Amino acid sequence: MSNAASDLLTPDALSMLLAIEATGSFAAAARQRGLVPSALTYRVRQIEDALDVLLFDRSSRQAKPTEAGKELLREAKRLLQDVDALANRVKRVATGWEAVLTVAVDSIIARSVVMELCEGFLALNPPTRLRIRYETLSGTLAALKSGQADLAIGVFISPSSHAELLHETLGEVSFVYAVAPHHPLANAPEPLSDAVLQKYRAVAVADSVPRGEGLTIGLLGGQDVFTVPDMPSKLEAQLRGLGGGFLPESLAQPYLESGRLVAKKVSRIQRISQVEYAWRNPHGQSVGHALSWWLSQLKQPRTQEALLQPHHRV
Repeated sequence: MSNAASDLLTPDALSMLLAIEATGSFAAAARQRGLVPSALTYRVRQIEDALDVLLFDRSSRQAKPTEAGKELLREAKRLLQDVDALANRVKRVATGWEAVLTVAVDSIIARSVVMELCEGFLALNPPTRLRIRYETLSGTLAALKSGQADLAIGVFISPSSHAELLHETLGEVSFVYAVAPHHPLANAPEPLSDAVLQKYRAVAVADSVPRGEGLTIGLLGGQDVFTVPDMPSKLEAQLRGLGGGFLPESLAQPYLESGRLVAKKVSRIQRISQVEYAWRNPHGQSVGHALSWWLSQLKQPRTQEALLQPHHRV
């Protein structure tokens, strides 16, 4: 890359290019950035001339990135994340508080309890901005590994998960196979074999990891599957008889007691999963004040129990 190109590809210029991609037009991006359209167009042309490539196809009404443009935009997102991470580290070193703390929460975790923890943290009036993101299955751990989260609650850790991650046990979660009372399997002879289960639709939670293998739990090959985004949606689908599937016992129990769900014994071994919380520890650096507060809360047995006991109206 020429010096002219490196001089032009500033964080502000990269943000401008990402704005064009997000809005789909030069004019909309100019409004968003507080520029006149001609000024924005001129800056883009400067970058294209310096790189000797066309970044956006202007032949249609929308500004669509070319293949070269897509590659630059991918790298721009990564570079801007790195800049944010650098600023975060500098601030943490200076004050001991993180500029931003992002917590990834798996859908198996009680969201109301997470909000109680957020309430307690924000009551400290910390200089740290708090971000909560909800994930599912391996997406929760992936958010942590990629640096998009600093703490993950409700992860399933494998021995090879990541060298820079530390983790502690949150507790164990038992699963029960349940269907609505009007579902065909509600009165079927027990235990239900895999061959019987395979004949009926399963309700599954989508893995939120954006790409890659991800996790698939409790599904059989060739089985019809209704996929939902999170555990509360899975519960709702099974209450409506849209399919069967394994639910955390603590989540299903009130509905089993009220008769809105029926527990069925299955021939396969009962699922019991160890759930953990994990956090990033790059190069053994000291933990910031915000993360330290969250870790101290997560060590409390009452908090651990509450996080794994979702409360839902029956």
